[in-house]
Parts: sequence; structure tokens; C-alpha cells
Amino acid sequence: MPHINFILPHWLYWGGLIFVPLFAMYTVHKQKGTLVDGGLSKRIAYMLWLCGGFVGLHRFYVKSFLGGLIYIPIFIVLLLCNVQVREAVNSVSAVNNDVSIAEFNLERAQKAVAKKRSGAELKLEKAEKAMTVANQSKEVALANHDKWNLYTRIAAILIAIYLLVDAWLLPGMVKKAAEREKLSEEEIAEALAKKEEFEQLGKADATIEVEVKNPFFKWVDSVNGYVGEYVSYWSIIAVFVYYYEVLARYLFNSPTNWAHESMFLMFGMQYVLAAGFTHREHAHVHVDVLYQYFPVRMKAAINVFTSIFFFIFCTALIWTGIVFARDSIAVWEVSFTEWAIQYWPVKVTLSIGALLLLLDGIGKLIKDLIVLFERRV
Repeated sequence: MPHINFILPHWLYWGGLIFVPLFAMYTVHKQKGTLVDGGLSKRIAYMLWLCGGFVGLHRFYVKSFLGGLIYIPIFIVLLLCNVQVREAVNSVSAVNNDVSIAEFNLERAQKAVAKKRSGAELKLEKAEKAMTVANQSKEVALANHDKWNLYTRIAAILIAIYLLVDAWLLPGMVKKAAEREKLSEEEIAEALAKKEEFEQLGKADATIEVEVKNPFFKWVDSVNGYVGEYVSYWSIIAVFVYYYEVLARYLFNSPTNWAHESMFLMFGMQYVLAAGFTHREHAHVHVDVLYQYFPVRMKAAINVFTSIFFFIFCTALIWTGIVFARDSIAVWEVSFTEWAIQYWPVKVTLSIGALLLLLDGIGKLIKDLIVLFERRV
């Protein structure tokens, strides 16, 4: 199999973080309120063909199970052959090293013979024999490498041909599967009812909820909602990046130097930017073994007291983030890896996420004070 030397450009990485969530949000909001459960889509079928077609995922999607099962043994053979190719590459590297050593020893023995040193002819004879053995080992290793490489290419070509045929047949397969899976009016009504029931799950919460009519805090809630939704779609990017990394590493023997770094930086930014949204939804980890049994006003009093530590944490995080971001921007900091991605945008998000968390915490504090003193604040 050929090697892949693709390195993700920095502009494509940052552009993907900006525009992929925007496109996903537009698509989701456009389909909001429509029934999509139970339907088959050609777009999804082709996406599965592109991303998981080598194991027949698109065939399973259109309920062509027998056709999908054909892919699996070929792919297993491809993986096993590729393992042998990696071992053969290591063997070729080892014998090349042996040949280099044998050439060096032979050259030294020839010089010793030329200078008529004692025992030089015996050393030359041994060096020639070692050189012959090394060359023979190299021929065997190269032949073994070529053999397994050929088997790997054959398996890859078989999968590629099958994928090309399926790319042509896929619209028809989707149409036939959709006709078989077409929902009746009763099933559609049942699906809508289940969807509504699912949306109602989890809305009953033991936490304190009081409406604050101040437009500023409504704006904070909206901003945290949009930011949380925005960064959640970064997970889509992770699926494709790790998919590419697995294929490049195990099928093409070409592990990347950017996939892991790009994703842990992305998830780090997602973690801090979604903090305000998570706090708004009461989704942060908290121990409520006893708290849940307290009266509402006692819960409010506990929340007001513990908010002291919350605001200390948020203030420290904002200030630390500002210092980190300022120092990073001053030198346009990049990572120490070969990819050398920019670090300063990552550090800027630390203060932004902490600020959003702080603002939501202020709103929660006001609600607790309203409950505690039973009057509007």
C-alpha cells in the first residue's frame, strides 16, 4: 500500500473549527420540527459509503446484509496482509543495516590485504562470506515484502472495485429500501408521540428554577445556549479526524503527527467554552445525596454560600486566562511539535469560557436570593 504524507494545514484546521459547526447548526435548525426518524437518505448512504464503505456500512444501512458481509472478509485479509507488510518493512530495514555493516567490514578487510597485514586474507574471506549472507538475506526480505505488498494491493483493489460498483447502485438500493421501510400514518403518529415524550424527559429537575425577567440575563442564557450548541458540533470533526488517523495508520502505515494534537486542543477549547452552557443546564458533577432532601429555601441558602467558592474559582480562571493569552499573543506561541499549531487561540478561549461561566453563575445567584428572601432582587 502507498504511504500518505498529508499534513493538515493550519488554516484548514481553524477554518474547520469555525465553519463546520455553523453548517451543522444551519442544517439542524432547518430540519427542526420535521420528522426524520425511519426515513432513508441518499446523503447518509453516500456518507457511509465514503467513510465506512470498506466494511460495508452503506450496505447494512440499506438492509443489504449479504452484500455488506462480502466486504468484511476482504477487509480482514487486507488488515492481516498489512500487518505482514509492516513486519516485512522492519525486516528489510534490519537486513539493510546488516548489508551496510558487511560492506564496511569488507572494505576494511580489503584495505588490510592491500597493506599485507597479518591474517588479513582470513578476515577478507570471512567478510566476503558475511557479505554474501547479508545480500541473500536482503533478497529474501525484499521478496517477502513484495509478496505481502502484492496481496495487500489485491485486497485493496477488490474493495475499491466493489465500492465503485456500489456507488453506481446505491441510489437504487436506497429507493428499494425506502419502499420496504415506508411508514404508515399510524407509525408516523407514534414516532411523533415518542419524540415529544423523549423531549420531555429530564425536564423535571430538583434544582431551583426562578424566572428572572432582566433582559441581560436572558441574553446570557441565549449566548451560553448558542456557544454550547456550537462547540458540541466539534465532535463531528473528531469522528472524521480519528477515522482518517486509523485508516492512515493501519492501512497505509502512515501515522500522522497532527491528529492527536489537533483533537486534544479542540476538546480542551470545547471543555472551557461549554462550561457556561453546562452550568445553565445543571449538568456539572455535584453531590446531592443529602441536598436533594432539603427544603427549597435551605437549598437556596446552601447555593448562596457555596457560590463564594464558585466566584473565586471563576475570577482566578479569568485572570489566569488573560495572563496566559497575553503572553502567548506577545510571542505568537506555537506548539513544540512538528505540526507547530498556534497555541494563542486556545489560551484565549480559557478566559472567554470562564467569563460565560461567571455570568451564568451570577444569574443563578440572583435566582437563589429571590427564593431565599422571597422577593425580587
